Amino acid sequence: MDTAPAAPVARKPGDRCALDVAGLDALIGALAAAGYQVIGPVVADGAIIYGEVRGVADLPAGWGDLQEPASYRLRRRDDDARFGYAVGPHSWKRYLFPPRTLLWRAERSGEEVVVDEPDPAGAPPYAFLGVRGCELAAIRIQDRVFLGSGTVDPVYAARREPAFIVAVHCSTPAATCFCTSMGTGPAAGEGFDLALTEILDGGEPHYLVDVGTERGAAVLAGVPQREALDADHRQAAAVVEAAAAAIERHMVPEGLSELLAAKRDHARWDDVANRCLACGNCTMVCPTCFCSTVEDTSSLDGSTTERWRRWDTCYALEFTHLPDGSVRTSTRSRYRQWLTHKLGTWIDQFGTSGCVGCGRCISWCPAGIDLTEEIRALREES
Repeated sequence: MDTAPAAPVARKPGDRCALDVAGLDALIGALAAAGYQVIGPVVADGAIIYGEVRGVADLPAGWGDLQEPASYRLRRRDDDARFGYAVGPHSWKRYLFPPRTLLWRAERSGEEVVVDEPDPAGAPPYAFLGVRGCELAAIRIQDRVFLGSGTVDPVYAARREPAFIVAVHCSTPAATCFCTSMGTGPAAGEGFDLALTEILDGGEPHYLVDVGTERGAAVLAGVPQREALDADHRQAAAVVEAAAAAIERHMVPEGLSELLAAKRDHARWDDVANRCLACGNCTMVCPTCFCSTVEDTSSLDGSTTERWRRWDTCYALEFTHLPDGSVRTSTRSRYRQWLTHKLGTWIDQFGTSGCVGCGRCISWCPAGIDLTEEIRALREES
């Protein structure tokens, strides 16, 4: 059967087609030609992180990872999968809600003060390549926080609106993942422009492409492709089914708000506090945590002042500092606040849980604290 890539054809939302590796490379090139800075998975610093991607040669071909509580290691796969890894320490949050953002700068010249507010976007439009279902759900949650909660954040809005999303239906969950419990994966949900399923059948991988938007169809129109075969559909479905079956961790999300409210004085919080380092790693790697603070700096001669927004964490003692001192002085109270907000009161504020089941907080906690185990312990003693 001839499965060679055909000439580019017009697609529409809901269509499917197939790409080979050269077609994936052409897709990256088409996004760059359309003015996007393509951000995707790359190997750096002993992990698979997100960085600029100029072609398939930059993708982590043949690399995967092994994750357990407090453990992350790269591993070599026995194939050339480009997306054969679970989520790593980076999330797309760092591009839509940057760790540090200059809000304004004031310069004094004699008696005159000039205030300059930089472009909120601060970067060319992004194309995100390799967005997993849990991560896409996290972006939708942050959309509610920054765009749909009554006040629009101009920095987030300027970066989010033009962002092009190429999702990937997950094939290789980590041992710390529990997206099936949260209804966020392994298949990518709504919100993508294009979605890929990486199919491995003994040779070079190929990709079944789902078209999600007119914008996605327009970019895909210039990419060599072929019609999707029945075998492609079957293999793609099998990839998602196998990923779902491989997920070992589970957490029942129903009733969590009520459970946590009823267990505020439970002894389990003391047990966690004895292990927790209050380092804030979990909030830094979390794709939905949005706490921030502002800091003002000035030059030594007083001619220039800047205000920066930077990520903050509710684990920091000074996060709740008031004139009379910190509201939450103990690690116990700060961990309880984080978990209760993430899984409980977040629903009251935004109509959704703040957890997408990506498992990052478990892998990157140096003490190996597992929130699914903490919830299980609270439920068992209810």
